[in-house]
Amino acid sequence: MNNYVYILNNKIYINLTNRCSNDCDFCIRRDRKGMGNTTLWITEEPTAEDVIEQLPADLDDYDEEVVFCGFGEPTYNLEALDEVASYLHCVDKTTRINTNGQANLIYNGDVTDVIVTSCDVINVSLNECNAVKYQQHCKSVFGERAFDAILDFAQKCRDKGGNVIFSVVDSIGEADIAECKKLAKKAGVPLRVRAKE
Repeated sequence: MNNYVYILNNKIYINLTNRCSNDCDFCIRRDRKGMGNTTLWITEEPTAEDVIEQLPADLDDYDEEVVFCGFGEPTYNLEALDEVASYLHCVDKTTRINTNGQANLIYNGDVTDVIVTSCDVINVSLNECNAVKYQQHCKSVFGERAFDAILDFAQKCRDKGGNVIFSVVDSIGEADIAECKKLAKKAGVPLRVRAKE
């Protein structure tokens, strides 16, 4: 069975796709099949109905926040994301997306209206301090232009009223983290430093 929903620490996570525009050095997909006891490699991407069907029966037993974060970049399945988020909002859940921030490149157009409407918190993985280093570690299919697109995506979401956060993995080192803090401050977006899983 394809697992579109999984639980970690009493929080519900949604796994919408295995497609990703990056091939990051530090990605957990390199040495894991999933999270916890749940396999997250899927053979078919879900519709919103597929996801909703797999949600726990009593949503009140879980944390208020539901997170779009699986084994791929959630915005690749944007229609399902939008519809599932709408359903979750109707049952008094808040939503967060963990994204690489390349959705506007993926769709060759601005989709931030959908992201801001669907996601109460938008966690954009910045993960490096410049385009060259980002491409070295994250290997985007869009090349070095991905980095500026990520900054632009975050700022567009923020300007439309989105609650945007940048994140970086601590494995990039203190000097690069310091540069990322400067970038985040300039963009007016908070930065969270997270430990490599």
